[in-house]
Amino acid sequence: MKTLAAVLNEINEKLELRNLDIPRLKRGQVLVEISYSSICHSQLNEIKGKKGEDKFLPHTLGHEGSGKVLKIGAGVTKVSKNDHVVLTWIKGEGIDSGGCIYKSSKKNINSGPISTFLKVAVISENRLVKIPKNFPLIEACMLGCAIPTGAGIVLNNSNIKKSDSIAIFGCGGIGLSSIMASKAKGIRKIIAIDINRKKLALAKDFGASDCLIYEPKKNLNQILKLNKGNGLDYSIDATGITEVINLAIRSLNNSGQFILAGNPSHGDLIKVNPYDLISGKKLTGTWGGETLPDKDIKKYIKLIKEGKIPSKKYLSKPYKLKDINTAVSDFEKGKVLRPIIDMELED
Repeated sequence: MKTLAAVLNEINEKLELRNLDIPRLKRGQVLVEISYSSICHSQLNEIKGKKGEDKFLPHTLGHEGSGKVLKIGAGVTKVSKNDHVVLTWIKGEGIDSGGCIYKSSKKNINSGPISTFLKVAVISENRLVKIPKNFPLIEACMLGCAIPTGAGIVLNNSNIKKSDSIAIFGCGGIGLSSIMASKAKGIRKIIAIDINRKKLALAKDFGASDCLIYEPKKNLNQILKLNKGNGLDYSIDATGITEVINLAIRSLNNSGQFILAGNPSHGDLIKVNPYDLISGKKLTGTWGGETLPDKDIKKYIKLIKEGKIPSKKYLSKPYKLKDINTAVSDFEKGKVLRPIIDMELED
């Protein structure tokens, strides 16, 4: 059996579509027909080499998606043939089977425990979550990264109260998910900061009380003014830009908490005033919003069905797999919020 896949051959090169031979399933592996895959900044960073040395080239990409189970390997118990599933990079229950190697006419292609830029993919059992068959698969693909990370920051990483204030720096998929979760919790002061006015319009639509164009020389005073002269209780960075991270830390009050979700380029460092820490500010990071996929994705689906997480608003006009380089470029240039690859569109 073969599959069509988008492969990264070298850093800073376009992805190449290749027909690959699918290997036999090992213990704990699941063969999934991918329906939809999203693209996030983690893939951009991989393509651009911002994560440092890439020892696994050439390899497949993609770590959030949705699809249908075609076949299960030995030992798999959490899903069965024909189940609908979310594919997520966040480790959940089940066997951690590791990656695999696809064969091609040119050379072997490495693949991790999850890859979603393929028509059919071998996925580790612990990177799958079964979902109801009546839940739209196009919306389900956002449950693999953006929503669990962004919403999880608010719901799992913080003890935020309705009376607290929060600012989200960067209004992409993760930032918007944090805004939605803050709104769902009843937070009244939710400040969104971004360089893109279209994204700020979405942030307002998703629940932000105030929106600011990113202007580092003005934003701190603007934030203090919006918060009645006080620093923030919480700030979240979803940009990975060190200058923005420093601003997010400075915007806190002396008992405030900063949570880092963005991915800085490999080697980038932030500067922290030691007196911020002495005064009581807390600096933390998040790993997928501390989401427990098998437990929390059900909660996120419930919030979507209740209208508290308007996941449809994330969705762009889907791209074909053959147009994945256009999707990556559009995403990098800010033309689209979160590109969706529809594997069923004809090539």
